[in-house]
Amino acid sequence: MTAQILDGVALGQKLRAGFKQRADELAAQGTRPGLAVILVGEDAASQVYVRNKVNACAQAGIHSEKYAYAPDVAPQVVLDKIAELNADPKIHGILVQLPLPKHFDADVVLEAIAREKDVDGFRAENVGALMQGQPCFIPCTPYGAMKFFEEAGVSLKGKEAVVVGRSNIVGKPMAMLLMHAGATVTVCHSQTKDLKAHCLRADILIAAVGKAKMITGDMIKPGAVVIDVGINRMQDGPNAGKLCGDVDFETAKEVASFITPVPGGVGPMTITMLLANTLESAERAASA
Repeated sequence: MTAQILDGVALGQKLRAGFKQRADELAAQGTRPGLAVILVGEDAASQVYVRNKVNACAQAGIHSEKYAYAPDVAPQVVLDKIAELNADPKIHGILVQLPLPKHFDADVVLEAIAREKDVDGFRAENVGALMQGQPCFIPCTPYGAMKFFEEAGVSLKGKEAVVVGRSNIVGKPMAMLLMHAGATVTVCHSQTKDLKAHCLRADILIAAVGKAKMITGDMIKPGAVVIDVGINRMQDGPNAGKLCGDVDFETAKEVASFITPVPGGVGPMTITMLLANTLESAERAASA
């Protein structure tokens, strides 16, 4: 068996095809969708992510504003900017690029974003709404993963799903979405005993732990659908410096039925769903 590749670039382009039309229709009614992105510090990966998000907005007809701050900026400066953006009717989504420098309390910053502009879905209120099955905005990375299942025609009802990783950004919301879709979900983490045994039960395996190639082919149930959320740089060997996921792609693809590559899998879909959430926020504002 060789897995079918779930191409995030192709699926993202397919979904984005209708975004510009939606944005232009809103603009014709007097509402141009707007996204504000806040970047604190000089993390190279974060700078790339922010640049990709700004470029994607331009292609989708979404107005974007970027606010970059030095790594030693006082947290209150960023909080004041968020308050200003909350009150700005031209802005429908506010994104604070994580991680933040250590002198920031990320929870305080995320909670400062107005609920109706929290297009990342990270505010506690939005997280609670997701748990109840009534999300205001679905966090972008898990949202993108769910779109892969739709595209591949994979039913989640009654399936055994294993999520490796329990972060607030991916692992926990991913588990909620899978459960709402009818899957039986196990969340594994650093304290889990016999991770391999759990993974081998999974019809659906989500790897979101941040460790390069830790999920190998012998840990995957034949025919499983594998979604690799990890983005890591290989540290040594002939491929040092190259991007890889949490899954050992070469061995996993010989066992799985579907698999996402890294790069080109979940990453592009995360940005696509950020655009989708921003458009949805603007549409809500226009109809209010």
